[in-house]
Amino acid sequence: MTDPEELNERERRAWYSFLAMQEDLHRHMNRQLLRDSGLSLSDFAVLSALTHDSDGSLRIFELRERLRWEKTRLTHHISRMISRGLIERRPCAEDSRGAVVALTPEGRDAIDKAAPLHVIDVRRTFLDAVSPRQLDALAALSEAVLESIREQEAAAD
Repeated sequence: MTDPEELNERERRAWYSFLAMQEDLHRHMNRQLLRDSGLSLSDFAVLSALTHDSDGSLRIFELRERLRWEKTRLTHHISRMISRGLIERRPCAEDSRGAVVALTPEGRDAIDKAAPLHVIDVRRTFLDAVSPRQLDALAALSEAVLESIREQEAAAD
């Protein structure tokens, strides 16, 4: 029997292939976006999240939840994007202690130009590489792992 602290060959292959794919895919998508639009994958994630709200703005905690980022990462990235004119920080009308992050016209223009090119690359790099059956399996696998994480975090609270 395999030591419970060691991965067997099948587990090792799956785990390390997943990690390598995740890192390589992230690096590839980031490079492609930078080349096509001047936006990083992180910039794109922030702008994309903001476009899903009707007025192009979100409370900072809502944005953090959508992106699943740590608070410090989001704070630093927001500052960099503000300095580039892509987003702005506004006081929250409903809560004077809160802040809202909003798209600027430059940010809206940047995401409108980048999104179609990004979709083409997602399709070419990711979706076209797998069968519909594999895609369904990946979605089910991802949902199962996310549920496991939620359960573990709920049990820890």
